[in-house]
Amino acid sequence: MLDKLPQRLQPRAKRTLHEMLYAECRADCEAARARFEAEYQPKYPKAVESLTAKWERLVTFFDFPAEHWKHLRTTNVIESPFATVRLRERATRAPTQEPRDC
Repeated sequence: MLDKLPQRLQPRAKRTLHEMLYAECRADCEAARARFEAEYQPKYPKAVESLTAKWERLVTFFDFPAEHWKHLRTTNVIESPFATVRLRERATRAPTQEPRDC
């Protein structure tokens, strides 16, 4: 969706999108969406259309309990659970081995 906006507007639009996705409830998310539409619809209808086309899919996590939202928002299902494993792996990596005598 951000690629349908000029480069100079992308940071502000991204903040608005984060405001939507990290809202406390669905009503706050809908309010942020309305502000986004009001601001960008006149000049950038394709950006608004790309947001509204998959809106229900985007905010489905609001149907689940709040304690699950963090896990539902992630986009990398495999990488997320293994992040702590990777951190421990780096901390316990053995120093370089000395060459063996043959």
